[in-house]
Amino acid sequence: MKKTLVFIFILCAVSAAARFAEAAEQCPADAEWCPPSAGPAVTWTAPLCGQGKLVAQPYFTYTRGRGTLNDKGHYKSYTNGERKYQLLEQVVLYYGITDHLEIDGMVSYMQNYHTADGVDADSTGFGDTMLYGRYCLLEETPALPCVTAIAQLKFPTGKYQKAGPDKLDTDIMGTGSYDQGYGIILTKRVKPFIFHADAVYNLPFETRVDGVKTKYANYFNYDVGIEYFLPKGFNLLLEVNGCMQGDRKDDGESMPDTDSRVLMLGLGVGWSCDVIQALVEYQRVIAGSNYDVTDGVLVTFVYTF
Repeated sequence: MKKTLVFIFILCAVSAAARFAEAAEQCPADAEWCPPSAGPAVTWTAPLCGQGKLVAQPYFTYTRGRGTLNDKGHYKSYTNGERKYQLLEQVVLYYGITDHLEIDGMVSYMQNYHTADGVDADSTGFGDTMLYGRYCLLEETPALPCVTAIAQLKFPTGKYQKAGPDKLDTDIMGTGSYDQGYGIILTKRVKPFIFHADAVYNLPFETRVDGVKTKYANYFNYDVGIEYFLPKGFNLLLEVNGCMQGDRKDDGESMPDTDSRVLMLGLGVGWSCDVIQALVEYQRVIAGSNYDVTDGVLVTFVYTF
C-alpha cells in the first residue's frame, strides 16, 4: 500500500511539474470551435501538442474480473469464491519536437490480486514500457479530419517468466517480447461532437520465455471514440476498443487456443477548462474469446499552467 501511495504521489508531481501549451494552442489557427478536454481514455487523438511543449498525463485504473470468455466466446463466471482484480497506474509523456512531429512514452506500474481454491496471491511491479513516434500528415480542414501516423515500440520491462508457484500468475506483468507497431489516427470536429479513430498493426519479435523459443502472433488494435460537449465545460464520452491476436508458437509449433479477441465498451464523463481537463470512465469487456471479462473505472487528468 505504501508503494502505491508513493507511486501515485510521483505521478501527480510529474503531472504538476510538466509545462505544456494551453489547450487552445493545439487547435488549428482558424478553428472556430475547439473545446478543451482530456480526450478519450484509450483511443488516440490526432492533434499533437506542439513544438517544444511537454505534456504529462497520469491514468489510474481499478479493474475487477467477473469471469472468462472461452475459445467460442461463451461466458463463464468465476466460481468457488474466485476473485481477480488489479490496480494500474500509468504515466504518458508527450513532447513536441516540431509542430508536426512528436515523441511519446508510457510507463506502467500495477498491483495484481487473485484468489482461487482458497489461495490468496498478490504481486506488484512495473509492466512493459511503450515508446511512440507520431507525425501529423494532414491538419484538419472543414472537409477533412486531422490525420496522424504513429509508430510504436514495446519494451519488455515487465516480468514475463519464472512465475512463482504460489502467485497464481499475478507476478507475470509482461510478455518478454519487443513489439513494433504502425498505424493511423483520425480526429474530426463536428460541433457539438469530436470523433476519434485509430488502427495499429503490431508485430512482436521472437523471444525466449522460460527457455522456450516463443513467437507471439501479430495483433491488431482498433479504437473509436466520440466526445459530446455540454455547457459549462462538461462532456460525455463513448469509446469502443478492440484487439485481435492469433495463436502463439512455442519452438515453432502453434499452440492451440492461445489466440484472443476482445471488445471493450467505455462510457465516461469529463469536465474541462483552459487550465485543467479531467475524465472518469467506466470500462467493460462486452465480447471476445480466450479473455478475462472485467469491469473497470479509469480516472485521468491533465493540468495546464
